[in-house]
Amino acid sequence: MARKYELKARAQRQEDTRRRIVEAAIALHTERGPLRTTISAIAERAGVQRHTVYSHFPDELSLNMACSGLHVEREPLPDGDALRAIADPDERLRRGLTELYGWFERSEDLLANVVRDLGTGDPVQRQVFEVRVAPRLHALRNALADAVVRGRGHARTRTAAALELALDFHTWQTLRRGGLARDQAVEVMVRAIGCAGTG
Repeated sequence: MARKYELKARAQRQEDTRRRIVEAAIALHTERGPLRTTISAIAERAGVQRHTVYSHFPDELSLNMACSGLHVEREPLPDGDALRAIADPDERLRRGLTELYGWFERSEDLLANVVRDLGTGDPVQRQVFEVRVAPRLHALRNALADAVVRGRGHARTRTAAALELALDFHTWQTLRRGGLARDQAVEVMVRAIGCAGTG
């Protein structure tokens, strides 16, 4: 019985250490960005030695996957499949953009650093994005495109381009810097997409 208890306690300590490392990495990614975060800095923040970080995460990819997995678990991206239940195209668009812009707000500092690092072409950052974020963003884009792009005839290309603009993190940052609240930013983009589909 004592042996079983010791193994359970050891496993719990290992899990606690792993969690501290991931939490430290997320905090540093938020402050500096993934590419500017060193293993030494993570170890110091987590209160462990460098070799402990490597024993849990042998490479950059495994660490970044764990970080993105925890972040997405805490701050899930909008569910494109759930949005399909909203039949009205404008309402679906408003709800999708409201949820997306809320996610941007809650994750702004981290996302700004991640987007910047993605722009460098780093293969690890690209792979993490493709696994953790891209599928959800594609599902959201498809759910909204099905509502607002179909049936637009010659205006499909303009409508699709306006939707892409509305879904872009930098667009949201620009609207926010312009002093717009979330609901105002959503309304601006809903109207822009509507205008793109007319004429």
